[in-house]
Amino acid sequence: MIKQYLSYALGAFGHDAFYATLNTYFAIFVTSALFVGKGAAAEAGIVTTMVVVIRLIEIAFDPMIGGMVDNTDTKMGKFKPWLLAGAIVSSIGLILMFSSLFGLADSNTSIYFLVFGIVFVIMDIFYSFKDISFWSMLPALSVDTKVRNRFGTVGRFGSTLGSQGVIIVIMPLVIYFSQKFSGTHGDTQTRAGWLGFAIVIGLVSLLGALATFFGTKETKSLIRQNTERTRFRDVFKVIGENDQLMWLGLSYLLFALSYVVTNSLLIYYFRYVIGNSNAYSVIGGVTAILGIISVPLFPIIVSKITRRGVYVGGICMMLVGYLLFNFAGDSAIMMYIADAIFFFPYPMIFLAALMTITDSVEYGQWKNGTRNESVTLSVRPLIDKLAGAFSTGIVVIAAVQAGMTGNAKPSDITAHGMFIFHSFIFYMP
Repeated sequence: MIKQYLSYALGAFGHDAFYATLNTYFAIFVTSALFVGKGAAAEAGIVTTMVVVIRLIEIAFDPMIGGMVDNTDTKMGKFKPWLLAGAIVSSIGLILMFSSLFGLADSNTSIYFLVFGIVFVIMDIFYSFKDISFWSMLPALSVDTKVRNRFGTVGRFGSTLGSQGVIIVIMPLVIYFSQKFSGTHGDTQTRAGWLGFAIVIGLVSLLGALATFFGTKETKSLIRQNTERTRFRDVFKVIGENDQLMWLGLSYLLFALSYVVTNSLLIYYFRYVIGNSNAYSVIGGVTAILGIISVPLFPIIVSKITRRGVYVGGICMMLVGYLLFNFAGDSAIMMYIADAIFFFPYPMIFLAALMTITDSVEYGQWKNGTRNESVTLSVRPLIDKLAGAFSTGIVVIAAVQAGMTGNAKPSDITAHGMFIFHSFIFYMP
């Protein structure tokens, strides 16, 4: 079992490094490096609008993708073929997104927008297959609640290190590749720097998927045999009739959107409020250490106060973090303290939601008489992508409205711009 736990954790590490890069840092690449100069704000707005619209449309197909995974029957199982194919195509797509698409962003923006739309659609579809198949494996790896909790815990442990590790390496990697390929000096960020960073993340995502592909094994049991082929017209019915899944989904959507917006804008805070973008890397180190502590505590705390206690109590702790954010000003130390309190319960809240959604597979099976693993588990990735899509649009709106685009300096940000920024990063979330 140790091999399976480690393989699943490595897969989660690469998966969430990819997720963080796509949902948090692509908008920063667009506003700070891809489009600079006259008309940059409008062009960045077009790209992010395309991302939001495409994702909102594509999200409606996630349950159908879950149905396709559920209906898959191969010697490798139902999940692994989609996991591998999704990892390969989505990694290539990510690398292309963090480029000018062979100079089209400069020479012909209209063609760039068209090609970007095609690349993003293909990337997002295959990412969905990877996302859904990876997390849908949880109920298939074991039907024992304790073992399932362990898989969920090690998965979250890996994903925490993956997402927070990106925070640590993003600025050093972007600056390193900028200096290596563009001959820049200091902390200048170029397109080449962002492309190099994307290549690294794409490789990490693919290697993590390969670890899960070769290192895990689906269990066979009587309860998992109670499965009928899912008709596409029934996938939304399967979700809609699972009332426990629906209520938790609504709650988790509000939580995830708030967290992703704040987390995505923190790098802007360090660059334009504190005036030291390099200091942002420390956030990754702090949260990675807290994640190492937080995730293993989850089974212990759940045994004392239940998942509901973890979920509600954790959100209350995050609200304390929001309160401290508002008193941080231009102090990096205060931001580290506030973010530590804000982040510490996050992995446990995620696990409480994930494991309850996972257990709702059996609830839906008990209620409706048939088992739908991937359709049910598609709801959590669907919500995360919905939050990510809205977040991408919100981040660009916040940056443009606050004047935090292109080569702007902290001294260029007006008091009104700062109020707008605080409204997006703290008040509304």
